Amino acid sequence: MKSKIIRFLLLFAVIVNVINCAKRGTPTGGEKDTTPPEVTSTSPEPNTTNFDEKKIRINFNEYIKLKDLQKQLIVSPPLKYTPEVTPQGSASKYLEINIKDTLSENTTYVFNFGQSITDNNEGNPYSFYKFVFSTGDYIDSLKVQGVIKDAVQKKPEQFVSVMLYKVDSTFNDSIIYKTPPTYITNTLDSTTNFELTNLKEGKYMLIAMKDVANNYLFNQKTDKIGFISDFIEVPTDSVYEMTLFKETNDFWAAKPSLASKNRIIFGYEGDATDMQIDILSETPNDYKYHITQDSEKDTLHYWFSPFETDSLLFTVSTKETIDTFTVRIKDLYNDTLAISKDANKTFGISRPFKINASTPIVKVNTDSIFIINKDSVTVDFTASLDSVKNQLSLNWPSEANQKYLIEIRPNALEDFFGNVNDTVINYSVNTKSLADLGSIRVKLKNITSYPVIVQLTSEKGEVLYESYASEAQSHYDFNNINPGNYLLRVIFDTNSNKKWDTGNYLKKIQPERISYFPTPIELKANWELEQEFTLK
Repeated sequence: MKSKIIRFLLLFAVIVNVINCAKRGTPTGGEKDTTPPEVTSTSPEPNTTNFDEKKIRINFNEYIKLKDLQKQLIVSPPLKYTPEVTPQGSASKYLEINIKDTLSENTTYVFNFGQSITDNNEGNPYSFYKFVFSTGDYIDSLKVQGVIKDAVQKKPEQFVSVMLYKVDSTFNDSIIYKTPPTYITNTLDSTTNFELTNLKEGKYMLIAMKDVANNYLFNQKTDKIGFISDFIEVPTDSVYEMTLFKETNDFWAAKPSLASKNRIIFGYEGDATDMQIDILSETPNDYKYHITQDSEKDTLHYWFSPFETDSLLFTVSTKETIDTFTVRIKDLYNDTLAISKDANKTFGISRPFKINASTPIVKVNTDSIFIINKDSVTVDFTASLDSVKNQLSLNWPSEANQKYLIEIRPNALEDFFGNVNDTVINYSVNTKSLADLGSIRVKLKNITSYPVIVQLTSEKGEVLYESYASEAQSHYDFNNINPGNYLLRVIFDTNSNKKWDTGNYLKKIQPERISYFPTPIELKANWELEQEFTLK
């Protein structure tokens, strides 16, 4: 009996052990593979000199696939014809590079694959694998390093090309428009830093470019550019910083056209600061004209007093250009006077109420305009007319938690053609209570130059509030503003024109500096924040 019990206990122990072993051995799939592929061999060998092959084969220890090769693969110096890399679209333990160009003599080439080589199963990248060879007797080994910033955006764009142009007897500044660079690299999608490697000793021009067409040539209309103002000497220990910016397009005048009976539209492209429109046709002694800027398009509206003619001849000029245009006159409708409040601006405490018109306002009779608060008390105001924007601003000391009626009575506004508003126009606006608003006081530290523009923007970069200072002041107040998240930035207004100005490569003008506070500022209702900003 005792032996049976012992045998039973032994059998039970064996069964329990088997079950436990089975539990411990249950497959779970194991840990995720995070190891990138490895190169096992290449033909020819890396860093080969006197290279004269047309094909390169690279073998790996596991199956790989190529991802975003067109974006990721950077060849420096750039080749005229894109090399063919196979296989694509299927897994393989090798890749082959077929070179279609005639390679330059005594030149070191770098094929940088970026993040394009990944393992087949988990997608682990073999980051920035480079295959280097030279058609000469040695491998060039010098390098240039730096960082990319954006002139306006808080974060720079991805896939920015960084280029070096050899400065020799054939060099001129316009080379970036028509000739690929001597060397190139790309920030890809992972970093704002750059490193150009395997360079020859010499003098170079250093350029950064958001190359939209990916053709290594600068297109002013589509591309952003950044540059170092002086040539650089390689070798160098300097770390270069380039600021990427969008140039204002060169001025170009479009063919004008008749939009209504007494209005011609002059479209343009680029900087129209000194654009001038002059009529060459004979006109009556009482001929008048008025020019306004379109609020949304790059267009000037030329309003003129009526007279009988088949066509009008104009010149459109700037300091550097002049064009002549003929506009055929047709029997079209007349523009009529219509008044509307400005939909782009929100009225609030210490913010004016703005009115737009469909025809140019030339006279304002303030005796026929009334501002009345909710207690039926008339409020004193001032009026200012922007004749170019064709916008009337009404300013008064608006109070919190108040309701105002703006009453524009007949004959208050007269336009260029002598028309007046013939009915009463009413607008009703409200201000929020102070408990629904907030205030931000900004204190700037380490400011080295003035004037500056201190701005609060939306997270998309839209300017919501700003303060201008031509000299040092202790603080900048943004009082009774809407709650929300704001970005704080400071513009160094180098030319004192009270706005940010971009750069120009050919004129060797860098964009005006913008410094961002590192994090968004959260303003809640009924809060008063004080934010110190130390500029670097």
